[in-house]
Amino acid sequence: MKIHEFQAKELFRKYDVPVPDGQSVESVEEAVTVCKRLGSYPVVLKAQIHAGGRGKGGGVKLVRSEQEARAAADTILGMTLITHQTGPEGKVVKTLLVEAGQDIAEELYLSLLVDRETASIIIVGCREGGMDIEEVAARSPEKIIKVQVNPLVGLQGYHIRELAFGLALTGNAMKSLGGLVKNLYRLFVENDCSLVEINPLIITKAETVIALDAKVDLDSNALFRHPAQLAYRDLNEEDPLEVEASRFNLNYINLDGNVGNIVNGAGLAMATMDIIKQAGAQPANFMDVGGGATAEMVENGLRIILRDDKVKAVLINIFGGILRCDVFAEGVVAAAKAIGLKIPIVVRMEGTNVEAGKQILAASGLSLISAVDLRDAAAKIAAAVA
Repeated sequence: MKIHEFQAKELFRKYDVPVPDGQSVESVEEAVTVCKRLGSYPVVLKAQIHAGGRGKGGGVKLVRSEQEARAAADTILGMTLITHQTGPEGKVVKTLLVEAGQDIAEELYLSLLVDRETASIIIVGCREGGMDIEEVAARSPEKIIKVQVNPLVGLQGYHIRELAFGLALTGNAMKSLGGLVKNLYRLFVENDCSLVEINPLIITKAETVIALDAKVDLDSNALFRHPAQLAYRDLNEEDPLEVEASRFNLNYINLDGNVGNIVNGAGLAMATMDIIKQAGAQPANFMDVGGGATAEMVENGLRIILRDDKVKAVLINIFGGILRCDVFAEGVVAAAKAIGLKIPIVVRMEGTNVEAGKQILAASGLSLISAVDLRDAAAKIAAAVA
């Protein structure tokens, strides 16, 4: 689950990770009031959306007077901010973070993330902060410092020294970084984070470090351990169809194609999307209704997919194990009749009671096309959207 920068900095403050003085606002007048409270200029106004590249898109402004602050807040609030991470549709800015300007001597990059290949937590650092880390890694990979931490052992002093030496820090800056990394690691572990990123992490002229930016991704699978984190969720930043799917415990991701698909099992869903592309069509979504899916879940999944105007046909690929094929077929027929099906649906079923399931589909009188196998299903769905 993604959270906003101002929310990430609230977490940082709880763990004594230094951040600039600031506050989130939702109106121009609130922004001006916070500027007055901060007491001096310059002040930074930052659009709060779940995407990077906000500065390049015009969503970050440095202001040096109340007049400039008012004008900048008026411009950013309500704008549709388009960045390389939002896509061409952009995101509407509803919240601003107003922060005190900082005395910057150097800008670094720092992040913590889960490395699934090594089952470890990786600390990534770079002296070129404030830039897209992907660009730096592609251009100068030797500048990226990676420190691997075994989570069973935890963060040790030598990890911090390895990072500090890699970043060529000494003296007070090195000491300040050590304290920050210790607190950041504790935050990462205790909150079940999948990513914590600071870009840039600044070194002030007083040789202290401050998190000028903050990005935190929380593991959605661990939210049951952190019910308070649900307050961070901003439904306005999520795809409406994905939000609705989450209410029914459906794993759904909206994509750009025109073939909707419903599958029970994440691996099978990935294979289904691959074979749709191999057949010359484009998947419109990823949807895994789970190995223990019920007919009701399939019905809800179909309703959500058919609300997507891009979808011209639907491929349903079900392996009947826990969910019997006849029960599944009854759910599909009920959903199709309730919705008023207007587009073709190709159904491939294998498993328990598959023949009974096919008979139910055939007797429905609806545009439900049975497929012999997955290759046949892909060919039929490609023909349906051609």
